[in-house]
Amino acid sequence: MVRTLLALQGGLLRGALAQLLSAEHDIEIVGEVDSPHHLRAAVRAERPDVAVIEFDMLPVAELIHLATAGPAADFAADPAGDPYSSVTGADPVATDVTGGPHPRQLVALPATLVGSLLVLVEQRRARRLGPVLAEHGHRIGFLSRDVPPGRIVDGVRQLAGGRVVLDPDLVVAALEVADSPLTNREREVLDVVAEGHPVQEIADRLVLSAGTVRNHLSRIMAKTGARTRWEAVRIARESGWL
Repeated sequence: MVRTLLALQGGLLRGALAQLLSAEHDIEIVGEVDSPHHLRAAVRAERPDVAVIEFDMLPVAELIHLATAGPAADFAADPAGDPYSSVTGADPVATDVTGGPHPRQLVALPATLVGSLLVLVEQRRARRLGPVLAEHGHRIGFLSRDVPPGRIVDGVRQLAGGRVVLDPDLVVAALEVADSPLTNREREVLDVVAEGHPVQEIADRLVLSAGTVRNHLSRIMAKTGARTRWEAVRIARESGWL
């Protein structure tokens, strides 16, 4: 039996996928969650063979870390409040030294808690997959959210069997985007800016300090030549960086 955890924010999609997967003789749904906090708790409690996760459920670095980091990996917080992981090309990841979630840091999870990740990605987000694709190995797969449901079922089985799962359309879209001067974290910040959130809400959403968000915004505006964060969003979108 492939013990499978679903971590999707859309209740309708999550419920339909749970029903579909449960109907398979070799797949067991061990949990359904709709938030990063509940995902971390469910992973610890259930230790699934495969977790089907929405791309925006966790920051890019934590997705990579959850799937690939060794159990002895040590992640320390940067004094400025923006911790960095040892994963090449990844965004910051942190762990609370007390063992519990820090209000402004991400939780580093031992890789032994989950077998593989199947990440569902919106086509418009494919441009952010470039650095992640190089790290995926046989433990993290990527499919478009638009694939037929049966492809997700196949993806769960393939990952559980140690095979590579990559949507060719996502790979093409990721490789076609011109090189961006923005880091993954800066793109994540700009994504939330584009939704109209103020600095403190951006900080809460990305589990960062407000000062760290302001530093990212300053670098973003310098790199894009924008005078305001809204102009930075426009420039990044027109350039295919967002």
